[in-house]
Amino acid sequence: MTIAGGAAVERPVAQAPRAELREVSKRFGATQALASVSFELLAGEVHALVGENGAGKSTLVKILAGLYPPDSGLVLLDGQPQQIHGAAQARDFGIAVVHQEPSLFPDLSIAENVFLGHQPVGRAGSIDWRGMRRAAQALFDELGVRLDVASPVRGLSMADQQLIEIARALSFDAKVLVLDEPTASLSTHEVDQLFVIARQARAKGVGVLFVNHRLEEVFELSDRVTVLRDGRHVITAPSIGLTPRDLIRHMVGRDVTMFPKVAATPGDVLLEVDGLSRAGEFEDVSFAVRAGEILGFAGLVGAGRTEVARVLFGVERPDRGVVRLGGRPVSFESPAAAIQGGIAYVPEDRHQEGLVLDFSVAENISLPIIARLFPRLFVGRRAEARVAGEFSAELNVRPAGVERIVSGLSGGNQQKVVIAKWLATKPQVLILDEPTRGIDVAAKAEVHRIIGTLAAEGLAIMLISSDLSEVLAMADRIIVMHEGRISAELSSAEATEEKVMVAATGQQAGGA
Repeated sequence: MTIAGGAAVERPVAQAPRAELREVSKRFGATQALASVSFELLAGEVHALVGENGAGKSTLVKILAGLYPPDSGLVLLDGQPQQIHGAAQARDFGIAVVHQEPSLFPDLSIAENVFLGHQPVGRAGSIDWRGMRRAAQALFDELGVRLDVASPVRGLSMADQQLIEIARALSFDAKVLVLDEPTASLSTHEVDQLFVIARQARAKGVGVLFVNHRLEEVFELSDRVTVLRDGRHVITAPSIGLTPRDLIRHMVGRDVTMFPKVAATPGDVLLEVDGLSRAGEFEDVSFAVRAGEILGFAGLVGAGRTEVARVLFGVERPDRGVVRLGGRPVSFESPAAAIQGGIAYVPEDRHQEGLVLDFSVAENISLPIIARLFPRLFVGRRAEARVAGEFSAELNVRPAGVERIVSGLSGGNQQKVVIAKWLATKPQVLILDEPTRGIDVAAKAEVHRIIGTLAAEGLAIMLISSDLSEVLAMADRIIVMHEGRISAELSSAEATEEKVMVAATGQQAGGA
């Protein structure tokens, strides 16, 4: 038995190892990604793998997935040493991996993505399209997800894409199920669905490897926990014998204060939204944000929070409603107009929408202000480096050096670059959409520190997050949305996880 949220949860008795790494090492140039790491995943257990970005978790997962060969050491599956050459062979061995960043084909249908590479075949040897759609629909019914399996993936939310990845992993008889940050884009409701699936897999004797930064989820789901730090094994222990503070100390080598919010007194209203609506997405949304205030937005994925943010940033146009910035009505035809008006937006998907991964830190930070910096379209690299250096130093981007290519940074430091990029526009209102998605505990604490400091300096901040603990700890007030409407507005003093979830699931209308 283990403790999850104060409740005792029965765990099935673990069986023989499904997958095992013995003294595995892997080096990339001067970086020792893994150093003699030993790890075993038992049949019938959920084993959490935690550590900071760069600790070696992704390398371990990619070795199991057949994407990297180990430099030394052994990989054993069901007790037999194996060499895994590529993802297809890993699948043949019964290893299914759900990666943090969905890798779907946007122009193929949902069903085609689920069964890509192992489509059901009819009598004549051709693909059984009808049977494939039926099988895909059965998988989504099991997941409790409503999606049209014949529709293309393009345009779906990150949460829906993640659920398609999970369905793809479950579409063949896996012995090892690797969940690599699977909950990063999911709401509490979708996380609960995923946990049901993981527990069902565990009960069938599948070894489930759960890679996650959200420690409350680690303790809720896992039987054992392994901590990696700087490519080395630190500890493997039953989750029942550990505390969150223990795990954080093992992960970073020191104590870390979570949610370091800076005290701030809200000032004048900077942003007012009155009756904002967009057909099919949200309706009659009204709220105000003051200078120095953090206004949290909670709700299930698809509730309309991101859609409101995209309208405020000029990505989409509203059907009706009024937006006032500094007391004056505004209507932004484009993100460029929103930036000029004083609104900045840190998007949910930093890789697709927030960064140019092949550009340097300096080039990314200067992108939104390049016309202001260089009105004659001649880019002065010294001026670019100076501006980027100021903002990257303020946000403690590591390693230092604005010439570094962004793709080589950790997830947490990439997120700092995105924030720095928008702070360079000198906004009055900063919209943060899932700002700590997919980053480790220490980086998350650093981003929280930055958010608190920015609010204390007078920015009006809209914080959209599916992490309830984050919203409850950081926000001065919380707007809860359900199916495109505001279902509750709560002060930080009265807000609880239960009240937020009641409103988010539509069981409460109006204010608290």
